[in-house]
This record gives sequence, C-alpha cells and structure tokens, in this order.
Amino acid sequence: MQSTAILLVSVVFYLGIIQLALGVIITDPSQIAGTSPFDYIIVGGGTAGFVVANRLTENSTIRVLVLEAGIGDEGVLEMPIPFMGPILTPETQFGWNYTVAPQIGLDNRVFSYPRGRVLGGCSAVNYLIHQFGTDEDWNRIANLTSDPNWSWTNMKQYVQKYENLVPPLDGHNTTGQFIPSLHGFSGMVAASLPALNVTIDSRVMATLGQQSEFKYNEDTVGGDQSPLGIGFIQSSTGGGVRSSSYTAYYLTAATRPNLVVLTSVMVTNIVQTGTTSAGLKAFRSVQFVQGPGFPPITINATREVILSAGSIGTPKILQLSGIGNAADLKKLNIPVLINNTDVGNNLFDHTLLPNIFVVKDANANNTFDNLLRDPNQISIQTSDWLINKTGLFVNNIANNFGFARIALNGSADPAPGPKSPHYEMIFANLFFQNPGPFRPATGGYFTIGTMLTSPVSTGTVKISSTNPFDPPIIDPRYLTNQFDIIAMRESVRAILRFTAAPAWSDWIAGRFGQAFQNATDDASIDAYVRNLTISDMHPVGTASMSIAGTSGVVDSNLLVKGADGLRIVDASVFPRSPSLHSQGPVYLLAERAADIIKAAQRSTTSSTTSLSITPTVTSSKTSFPVTSTPASPGTVPEFGQCGGIGFSGPTGWYVL
Repeated sequence: MQSTAILLVSVVFYLGIIQLALGVIITDPSQIAGTSPFDYIIVGGGTAGFVVANRLTENSTIRVLVLEAGIGDEGVLEMPIPFMGPILTPETQFGWNYTVAPQIGLDNRVFSYPRGRVLGGCSAVNYLIHQFGTDEDWNRIANLTSDPNWSWTNMKQYVQKYENLVPPLDGHNTTGQFIPSLHGFSGMVAASLPALNVTIDSRVMATLGQQSEFKYNEDTVGGDQSPLGIGFIQSSTGGGVRSSSYTAYYLTAATRPNLVVLTSVMVTNIVQTGTTSAGLKAFRSVQFVQGPGFPPITINATREVILSAGSIGTPKILQLSGIGNAADLKKLNIPVLINNTDVGNNLFDHTLLPNIFVVKDANANNTFDNLLRDPNQISIQTSDWLINKTGLFVNNIANNFGFARIALNGSADPAPGPKSPHYEMIFANLFFQNPGPFRPATGGYFTIGTMLTSPVSTGTVKISSTNPFDPPIIDPRYLTNQFDIIAMRESVRAILRFTAAPAWSDWIAGRFGQAFQNATDDASIDAYVRNLTISDMHPVGTASMSIAGTSGVVDSNLLVKGADGLRIVDASVFPRSPSLHSQGPVYLLAERAADIIKAAQRSTTSSTTSLSITPTVTSSKTSFPVTSTPASPGTVPEFGQCGGIGFSGPTGWYVL
C-alpha cells in the first residue's frame, strides 16, 4: 500500500512537470483557419519530422506546420522510462498496429509490425539504441547518388549537432567504454552508457578472454570506428529518461510562434497545385481528415510539402496521391500523376531472432524475470524511477551487444565494406521472445538476440484500397535471399560457441524450446530460424534516393523525381539498410536535410505554382469508413508483444 501511495503521488508530481514543459499543440484544425500561410507543411511528427521542424523554425520568419496522426505522451507514464520500450507497441494507441503479409521465408507466418504513431514517432517507442551507421554505410549512399555530400567525411559534422553524450546516471568510470573523439557533447539528443551493472555483464566480458573469436570493441557507435566486436550499448537516454525527437527537438522549439503542430489527423493525400514551366507537377497542398467520416481539410504550403511519414507511411501517402506504379494505381482507379515503379519497392529490414536459454535454478533470482512477474516490485521500481531516477527502470533492457561478419566464400558482400557487420548479438538478462500468449510462470532466462544487419532480401509496401484508414500490405519478404538465411544460421552457431565458454558453465542449464534444442545442423538451424524470426523494426528504402534522372524516388537533395515542391525526409530514402540500428542515421539524415532545405530557401523565392490561400476547412462528400483502427486508449499490452520482454505486466498500472 505504501509503495502504491508513493507511486500515485509521484505520478501526479511527474505529470505536473510534463504539463509545464509542453508547448501548445493543436488538436482542432479550425485553430489554424485565418492564420498566415505556412511556408512548409511537414507530414509526420516523428524522428525526422521534428528535426526538420526545429531547424527550419530557427528562422523566425519561416512558418512550419507539422501534421501528426498520433498523440502526445502527456499522462503516459511508461513512455519516458527507458526500460519500458518493449511495452509501448504493438496493440496500443501509440503504434499503427500493422501486421506483415504471410512471409514465405518464415513459414508463411504473419506477425506484428510495430511503427510509432505518437509525437516523436519510433524514437518515442523504440529500444533506444544509439548508433551512427558505419562510415561505409554513408560512403555507399554517396556512391549510389553520386553526391559526395552524403559521405561520412561530410556527414560526421552532424554528430555534433544531434548528439549530446552525457555521463551514465550511476556516475561510474567510463574509461575504456567509449572513445570521446567519436562523439558530440552539446547536441540535441541525449545519449548515455548503461546506468547500472547487470549480473551477466561480467560473464559477457569474461567470455572475450576465453573465446578468442570474440573481441572487445571500446566503442560500437560506428562512424569512423568499426562496430565489429562486443562492447557496451549506448542508449538515447539522459538522466535515466528517454530522449526522443519530441523531447529533444520539439520541446526545445515549442514556444516558437512560427511552429504549429496539429495532432490526431490522418493525411489522405498530397494534392497537385499546378505545373511548372519545366513541366513538373507541383505539389504544395495537403489533404487530411480528423477521422473516419470527417470531411477532408485542405491546406497549402507556399514553399514545400515535406513527407516524413516513415518507410511505411510515406509510400502509402504517395500512392494514395497518384504517385507510384501506374499499373497498381489503375487497379484502384487512382488517377496517375507520376508513374514511378520504385515507390513502395526496395523495402529492406533487419530481422530478429531471440535465442533463449534456461538459467540454472541457483541463479534464477539473478535474472530480471522474477522481479518482472511481481506487480508490487514493478510499482516499487516505478516509484524509484519517478522520485529518484534510480532502480532498474533507468536503464535499457540490455547493456552489451556485438557485431560480426560471416565468411563470404567467394560470394558478393552485401555489407557496404569490410568494417561493417552482417549480424548483431544483444545480451539480455531475461526472457525476451516473439509476440505471443506464452510467458513462463517460473524460472530465470537469458536471451541472446541475433539480428541480420546487412540483408539482401527486399520487399514491398502497397496500398490495398483508396481508403487511407486501411493499412497497406507490408511484405518484407524476409530471408528469401540465400545470403540472409546463411547469415542468420551463422549467427546462431556463433552464439552457441559464445555460450560454450567457461563463463557460462554455472549459469546456463540448457536451451529453451524444442526448436532451439533441435537446432544442430544446417537444416535444423534453418528451420529454427524460419520458425521464430521476426522484424527488428528498422524498415528503409521504400522511397529510395538515387542519381537524378535514374530509377529511385528522390534525388540526392531528397526531392521527389518528376515533382516540384515535394520532398521526403525519413528512413524511406535510404537506398540500402544501414548496417547498424537506424535511429541515429535518421537523425543525421534529417539534420542534413534541414541544411539542404535552408540552402534552397536562399537560392529561390516562394513558389508561384501553388495557390497561396489561407487554411480553410472545406466541405466534401468524401468520407472514409472505419475499417481498421488502432487500439483504444488504455489498452494494456503484455511485455513481449513488440518482440520484447516475456512477462505479463499488471493491467492498468502504467496507462494513466
């Protein structure tokens, strides 16, 4: 009772602080009717969208409107808590609650495909891993676009603008855990090393001295430093609190009168507003609705419309707008404005396989599992976080991870270079599994997640109807290329060698699950991989960047090919998967995009090809029925529903 009372008081105090920090966020479109025109309309207040909004509104004469389908995190206790990332999506109001099409490379399984639908986007609901991508990742983009400005030599300057590396909350000596010269210390997004020790950390480090194949890496952030080897995770946290694009880029600009954010609206399409003298179709008008059955509302930008709706949302909006594969659009009776067969193609994504081990009974209490089965302990940990920023919840769910390559044996290398990995290993002191109803009621567990980081398999994102509320068909076609299944197979073999070290002899009792236990040769390992692999939630490529005049969706300045006034700034423009976690590369991309847009301001005047009208609510006979909606507010997921932690949380303790 005492811990519950403390928790409730702390929640009230915490929410009061949050409310004071918030700027004005509009939910009623009529509030912008009659205001001055907007120079830019940004579709999507996610990881990239708020970076661009912040940087453009540094100029007080530039007016920016951000349209976001989701809501803010006011009153959502678990969103800023680093340890709580796995419960934020799917099947909650904070995600789009997508699923993938049956995956032929994964035994025709269908599973959740989490994407953030909240201010901050995926940066507000992800697992917080902080990396830049490798220098080879960025140099490959420069080569594919013939634009040296995308090379790491140029892109590294943006580390200083976006990264703010802060000391870990526990104040421990971080010598040898990171390389200061690689980092920024005065940027926008906080990042930090682990804030507390976990019992498996010493075993992970001991293994490096026992198995010569596995080497220590002092800094796995990427950039100039190869991430190959095993080291400490850096997370987008500061002071034990999640740092997202919303907290880092929006809240620091929230008081600017030239920045307006409109939430809980669904963009239905981008509207052609004219044609340039060069014959390009101009798009400076956005249509959106407040919900199914509401009339569309149209608003214009005087300079540009910027799509930052993500690798799923951006191609969906383009296709609904008549920009895409003409054959697909005609099947849905959508007028073809720009025929581009690459829209929605080239979907790359990392895959995740949780490899779970049973911990010996003598050590079961040294994992997180028993603590996370106990609602009272969860309340105590939450109270500790609220009042003191102490306890388990100040930390990410893992402290160590590593990256490795496989032997190519004459095959082409899908990684961008020899310093970049083919797969990842992440070490978690708990049961960490695929979405599903099963959660062990007893026992302790240790999970090594293995992730494919340089995939070859590509898929598609296609709209299924003209109704913007219908989810698109997402078909990543995981593990349909032979390299990908070989790399996943080798990652399983690697973690079995890793756990054969003496450091684990008194810790691991055996493998969890029959499929893992049976995985002994190529065929059985492949069967195990195909049966349990899911998405690692890093989709890119569906509006890919390429050389002007060639295939692809945008040029190296992120302008949509064949269009005027329409730009894309999000992960969809990456032509290939970054070989590390994608959050950091998106921040870097968005910082450079803002500079590109500012340079365009200086070289051109506001366009005259679009109508410069005051925002108005227009009446329309068109309305969209309810066919697919996100979970209602207050929906409580189980841990593990986002490929996350395998335990059931109490119902109702964290959504306030």
